Amino acid sequence: MTTQTATPEAAATGKPPLRIPLTILHLAGVGVIGGGIFGMLGGLLGTGLGLLFVFGVGIVVLVGLVYALFGVGWFEIARVAGLYRVPNTPLRLQPRDRPGFGGWLRSLGRQAIDGRMWRAVANFAISAVLGFVVLRLFWALLWSIIIAFAPLTSAETIIGPFGGGQIPVSWAPLIGILGALASAAGIIGLALLARTLALAIVARAREVELTERVRASTAQREGAVRAADLERTRIERDLHDGVQPRLVSVGMTLGLAQQKIDTDPDAAKELISEAHTSTKAAITELRQLARGIHASVLDDRGLDAALSALASRSPIPVQLDVRMDPSTGSGTQGYGSGTQGHGSGAPRPGRDAEAAVYFSIAESLTNAAKHSRASEARVTVRLREGNTLWARVEDNGMGGAQVIPGGGLDGIANRILAAGGTFRLDSPQGGPTSLEVNVPCAS
Repeated sequence: MTTQTATPEAAATGKPPLRIPLTILHLAGVGVIGGGIFGMLGGLLGTGLGLLFVFGVGIVVLVGLVYALFGVGWFEIARVAGLYRVPNTPLRLQPRDRPGFGGWLRSLGRQAIDGRMWRAVANFAISAVLGFVVLRLFWALLWSIIIAFAPLTSAETIIGPFGGGQIPVSWAPLIGILGALASAAGIIGLALLARTLALAIVARAREVELTERVRASTAQREGAVRAADLERTRIERDLHDGVQPRLVSVGMTLGLAQQKIDTDPDAAKELISEAHTSTKAAITELRQLARGIHASVLDDRGLDAALSALASRSPIPVQLDVRMDPSTGSGTQGYGSGTQGHGSGAPRPGRDAEAAVYFSIAESLTNAAKHSRASEARVTVRLREGNTLWARVEDNGMGGAQVIPGGGLDGIANRILAAGGTFRLDSPQGGPTSLEVNVPCAS
């Protein structure tokens, strides 16, 4: 539901408009439907618990209860946002953090304990109770007006506006006026109370959400800085420990060849040949180093082709399962073989998401080959319908992997955090080790 632009008065003061008449109408409407809705929710809860062990029927009913609560929460957030013209993000179902039935169960569990949903449901319940009272007061207001004109009838007594027995007709005008004023004041007071509670329970959740976004943005920025620092340290280490000594050796070898070229041409030729071999090895190391900084195949052919090339260079066999089309779920598998490409109709994730997932998988496979004593690894990648790129790397090594500051896993964690994603490592002693990442794609 799209919220409307705030009025100039509200924009000037920074406060939502009062909108008392509309609030009264909303309370009356919620008071009418609230009892039926909560009766239905209570029936679902009772039925689900009663049939919990009857062929799993109760579980299905309880799942329906969670979605029904979500519907009530979504409606209440949209209602409050539209009524008071406050910016608010619509309530959304919790996304899956992994594909398949297990991922759906996890998302359902998170939805069942979603605090924002429950706050909205609580506000709807309060509004239903207040709406019921408003309806009673509205009836009392109408009856008070009727009582005020009771002397025009032939009756000697009349029922009071709030019950409590008969009152003489001579007192009816005064009691009718007082009853009407009290009823109107009660209705307006309940409308103001409902507005205050709704803004505190539902609308103020927006402030909490914005605060959480600021915190996440700060953590993401810190992760980006940390990832860049770790990457620079890795490049410096690789240059210092690999390419630089080799180039120094080439220089020394060519210097010796220069000294022997006149006195011992054969030895000079051997030294030049050795220098030539070392130069080609240095070029190879530089290419590998450059590939570790930026994999051009990502831009040219996409993540699936880049992972196929990565698997073909891996010291241990890698089974790839890459599926980049969430609508069909099609893809191929194989050890170091190509997987499904970005064909017609297949969406392409954002470059940042692809790069984050690619380098996370590359670092994970490097760790598996160097430290875990693994004999094989499996890489699973899915482009989920929620516009999220999910990847899992699992090896059959000895386990015990930990995130150590400055280490490879720390680099993965910071790179994923910088991309706005999540990172999970599971590596018990004895193995296996699994690493999962979720990275949002560019919209």
